[in-house]
Amino acid sequence: MLAIEQAARGFAATGSVPRLSVLRTLVRAGPAGLTVGDLQDRLDIPASTLSHHLRHLAGCGLIDQERQGRQIISCANFPKIRKLADYLLSECCVDSPEASDRSCP
Repeated sequence: MLAIEQAARGFAATGSVPRLSVLRTLVRAGPAGLTVGDLQDRLDIPASTLSHHLRHLAGCGLIDQERQGRQIISCANFPKIRKLADYLLSECCVDSPEASDRSCP
């Protein structure tokens, strides 16, 4: 389970439209990820701006980056993304009177 500070950093990293777009694009690409050039082409983001967003996402562990020759491959860190989503849902409906009668949506 993530600590609240870790969750806050993860949510802050996805707290802009461009960064969330980068993360969603990497999630859609699957475990193989994408080169920085492919991300730039798909999202039409200037290289310097994309680098800034990738740095935020990598800094909190939501993406991994690996150099392969002259290219950098970025891929979604699916376990970390799952932990972030689970953080929100871990206490789903615990204060609801109906919580004991049914599972949360």
